[in-house]
Amino acid sequence: MPSLSARPFARPGRRTPDAVVTSAATRPGAPTGSPARTGRPAWSARIPRARARTGGLRRAPEPTAAPLAPLAARVTGATTLGEMVLRAGRRGSAVALRFPCRDGTAEISYAELTREARAIARGLVALGIGPGDRVALLGSTSAKWTLCDLGALCSGAVVAPVYHTNSPAECRHVLADSQARLVFCEDAAQAAKIAAVREQCPALEHVVVFDDSAVPGAITLSQLRRHGAELPAGVVDERIAATTPDDLATLVYTSGTTGPAKGCRLTHANFLAAARMCRGQLLLDDVEPVIYMFLPLAHVLARLTQAVVLDVGGTIAYWGGDSRRIVAELAEVAPTHFPAVPRVYEKLHTAIVAGVQEQLPFGGAAALRWALAQGARARAAKRAGRRLPLLEALQFGAADRLILARVRRAFGHRLVMGLVGAAPIAADLIEFYDACGVLLLEGYGMTESCSTATLNPPGAPRAGTVGRPLPESEVLIAPDGEVLLRGPHVFDGYFGDDVATAAAFDADGWLHTGDLGSLTDEGYLRIIGRTKDLIITSSGKNITPTNIESALRETRWISEAVVYGDSRPYLVCVVTLDGDEAPKLALQLGISADPAIMARDERVRAALQTDVDAVNLRFARIEQVKRFAVLDHELSQAEGELTPTLKIKRNLIYAKYAELFDSLYAER
Repeated sequence: MPSLSARPFARPGRRTPDAVVTSAATRPGAPTGSPARTGRPAWSARIPRARARTGGLRRAPEPTAAPLAPLAARVTGATTLGEMVLRAGRRGSAVALRFPCRDGTAEISYAELTREARAIARGLVALGIGPGDRVALLGSTSAKWTLCDLGALCSGAVVAPVYHTNSPAECRHVLADSQARLVFCEDAAQAAKIAAVREQCPALEHVVVFDDSAVPGAITLSQLRRHGAELPAGVVDERIAATTPDDLATLVYTSGTTGPAKGCRLTHANFLAAARMCRGQLLLDDVEPVIYMFLPLAHVLARLTQAVVLDVGGTIAYWGGDSRRIVAELAEVAPTHFPAVPRVYEKLHTAIVAGVQEQLPFGGAAALRWALAQGARARAAKRAGRRLPLLEALQFGAADRLILARVRRAFGHRLVMGLVGAAPIAADLIEFYDACGVLLLEGYGMTESCSTATLNPPGAPRAGTVGRPLPESEVLIAPDGEVLLRGPHVFDGYFGDDVATAAAFDADGWLHTGDLGSLTDEGYLRIIGRTKDLIITSSGKNITPTNIESALRETRWISEAVVYGDSRPYLVCVVTLDGDEAPKLALQLGISADPAIMARDERVRAALQTDVDAVNLRFARIEQVKRFAVLDHELSQAEGELTPTLKIKRNLIYAKYAELFDSLYAER
């Protein structure tokens, strides 16, 4: 590994916006507040310095204070991802990657990042990996994942990520379909998955393990570097110089919600176009971004985030690998931008609401509603450029001190914005965060478009929409309501599947997304639902189940909901109990917290019925859930019920629980 060191999270001399006053009315790129005005101290928390664990490690020098250059001057201007890595190294000691280690927090500078990527690239070349050869990556999100990804790109290889939660059979599908010649594995456990299916992957020649543990049939990352050291350093420059923007950079496999995952062919030009389209909307002019990275890097949204941050010279701060620590780590890292899937924001919302109700057991719910009303009024006034009347300002100040500030503290002190995508999120959840002073912007994209196409503009967000088309992105609504996309970020087809590729595009080059939507008069895109997810009741009514499911997941006790009702007279639903909150419900009711017992208890059903009834009031009668069943376990990736980004695999769940769904129609 390159030299590592631990330093305080905040860099001296850098202007860091305060989430308390993040506002769409603030001019793009301007600081959104200051600790002095809000009464909050400047960030001064320090992390203990990490001690070197192996010989040769050194602490990187402290950065010097300097004003930020304009955003246009900070980007690398590269035309391929490998070139971006080389140019990024010119930033020297600036921190590129930060991650937890045994003794504290370690950092990798941009100079070290480039050196490490070069070393890995030389190792791949030494093993015979040629331009365009596929290299797979199997592991959880970490700094080593990023380094191997960048090293493979510098070698001219094509990266095929594999979700760390995949089963051996799912790993085999990606490796065999992509014809990967080499696979990086995080550890012995991931390598064991490959060993179980290696004979079914005829192209696979090499397995490289991140750590130095001995794994039969594999070499370590250290050994790979030593192989590369025998080659001249210029071999990497030659590979990068020979790579063109239209060359394939990565094969990203779809989540497989409706069938076998397909490999999306994404070029260097696709990725850099998507990064260019996004960065202008992220208020980066006066901000040096720090991103808390916990999303699986096998997902294209995480990879795009990585590209944006490294291209502009920001810092990626990685999670520690424990999902139970995400909330705590989020506050510790204090990111400027927080990209996440809806389920994370839903879980945060549940925890926040529960905390308020527990601390204010008498009238807590009413106090929260009052505080949110004050926050919403203040945010509306801020966007309209007007001051609140004195009484309303005093009420807002009280609400902010008592409740709203608690929500912001969950994100640390310098959040510019939260970003959400990959699945639908309820509009009132975005409004909840907005009222608390957290700017949460929903966007839209798919793997085939590098995860991006539209984003709500920071200065004029519209809850309930996924925003306007980004620069260079074209959006069209077909006569049947399907959303069509076109632009430099859109892929050129599925790997080895000409039939699926032909079906994805029309004669004018529009990508057919399979999503239904509409455009508002202001040009904002509303997503109605997936064509394949639509429920058509026996009366012929078309219903989008995702809106109802999102609303149910917002409630305190329900973690997941799957609505059913195709060709039926009304809707029914299967729900699961929230693993964090259910024990508190059991304590309230004086019953066992065993999920199997709770699922059968009528008092639990009564509590859930109250929530279901409240959600039903938000929908038309035909869209309301008439009956529901409670599972005695949560849905999981291990059982194939959820994708790695926590989207439900609807058809599989319908088939697996068919008898349970049918029984809800037999009830009287």
